Amino acid sequence: MENIRLQSADYEPTLPVTEKSNPLTRDIDRASASSIVKMLQACDAQMFQEKSQTEYQRLLSEEIVKTLMEVAERVRLILKDPQDSLVVLSGCGTSGRLAFFMASGFNRELQRLNYAPICSYVIAGGDRALFSSQEAPEDDPTLGALRLKKVSEGKKRVLFIGVSCGLSAPFVAGQLDFCLRHPDVYTPVLVGFNPAHQARNEPLPGCTLTFRSVVTRMEELAKTQKAFLINPALGPEAISGSSRMKGGSATKILLEVVFSASFSRTPVTFNGILQHMRSYKKALDFTYSHSEEIAVLTEAAGRSLQCGRQVCYLGWGSLGLLGLIDASECKPTFGADYEDIRGFVSGGYKELGNNEGDLTLMGPEFSISHDDFLDRVLPRLTDDDTVLLLYSDSDDVDEVAKLAHRVREKTPNIHAAYHQTDGGTAAQQDDINKLCSSTINFTWSQETPKRLQHMRELSTKLLLNAVSTGAHILKGKVFKNYMVDLQVTNSKLYRRAARLLQELSSHSESQSEEALLKAIYQVDKLSEDIMTCSLDTHTHTAGKAKKVVPLALVCLLTGCSIKEAETRLEHQPIVREAVEACLKSS
Repeated sequence: MENIRLQSADYEPTLPVTEKSNPLTRDIDRASASSIVKMLQACDAQMFQEKSQTEYQRLLSEEIVKTLMEVAERVRLILKDPQDSLVVLSGCGTSGRLAFFMASGFNRELQRLNYAPICSYVIAGGDRALFSSQEAPEDDPTLGALRLKKVSEGKKRVLFIGVSCGLSAPFVAGQLDFCLRHPDVYTPVLVGFNPAHQARNEPLPGCTLTFRSVVTRMEELAKTQKAFLINPALGPEAISGSSRMKGGSATKILLEVVFSASFSRTPVTFNGILQHMRSYKKALDFTYSHSEEIAVLTEAAGRSLQCGRQVCYLGWGSLGLLGLIDASECKPTFGADYEDIRGFVSGGYKELGNNEGDLTLMGPEFSISHDDFLDRVLPRLTDDDTVLLLYSDSDDVDEVAKLAHRVREKTPNIHAAYHQTDGGTAAQQDDINKLCSSTINFTWSQETPKRLQHMRELSTKLLLNAVSTGAHILKGKVFKNYMVDLQVTNSKLYRRAARLLQELSSHSESQSEEALLKAIYQVDKLSEDIMTCSLDTHTHTAGKAKKVVPLALVCLLTGCSIKEAETRLEHQPIVREAVEACLKSS
């Protein structure tokens, strides 16, 4: 019944699908680690539901499969004539990180097949945004267009794939509009997870366009295959609005299916695409068949965060890059410190291969190599920190064992998640198992090597999303199934925060926004100056403040002052319990 309810258009009718709350997880903030993982599994499985009570397209819908075929054929045309041609992947936040991850992976695969690399990526905020939240550029459509123009300078044919999970990012809307104004060169593809009529309909900063008006123009051009929309509904996220989860997973699946089909020596067929899509469902089921082991790891990570310590991912190859991505998403999602969950990859920036090269000099959060971990983090490790090794049988398992020995000298709280092919076990694996508190061994059946790697990557992403989300839930960063300690650093997050306060407090829209502004500016009365400030000023100020939404929520529910709310949250940082204590005392 819950699945039917959340897919129907009259469930939370004022919200787009990506912003709805998921009935399956309404009490996830009070769940055990084991129950958290089972709830996440149920939510992830919704991606592949083929039938629903709604008119929305689904991931496996006929229209989606046909559009993927058409886009794959466009990529094939570029592969046949790569001179003066380019495929550009772009997005903000998680979508931008995945644009980088996919473009880099596709280029490596092309080189392996003796093709010229044809992919480039754009991320709002530049390469800093790969590890550090850079929210302000996401609100700039002009900057988006300029970045696209620069990366595709001199090209005569560009396939642009813009990813905006909620069909809302101004940066991407500006790029799509630029493509529509230059149809002789650009063919735009939009990937997102709301129906077209739910695209954001507010004017983009600095212009009269809205995201919805851009989508409407694309829908018209899609009739003649001059633009493409890939926008299946996946159902609400497990944590409301956290599109890094299902939105990120589906982005990876859709783009891999398109590129794999275009690289293939065989014709692009409907059944071929559909079967490839369904293989990801098998990978999801296989991953969660280890749910109890994932829960053990989640609980360990939660204990580390609860006592103010950290979780470190030490990864190899593309699995290590996914560790970097997952860790970088925790700060904006949960209002976490960059040290709470950190990722490190063997080879550092050499393995990353990003546009701007080594960013280490930008600050400690940009130190991403295993050497950085050994120099800066290992000396400070205690038994309360959690370390997770991420690798596969195609990595240097000798190197994994050596690093595991060094970590084990500092803490017994070391864990491993590794992928191997059925019938093969590295000799050193037994040694690593003995060093680890827990080990998750994903043993895959023999498959096409490249497809197998994609499945291992999706599996690792699901595992890491469960661990980092579950750990922050156990720390108290979630109220019911809402992120309440999000950073209010751009227009999308400002509106999400105001809407969230209205939902959780049952106060009016204006009262909720007032409470949000009071928390941002740390005042109990709003001055005329504050009331007339621009949204940019509000989000810039909010970026320097802490616990903005929890403070506003406590004030709304209890009528207490900002100072009182701060005191209560200092004594009880778990938001639901702090709120309930406030309600009892009032």
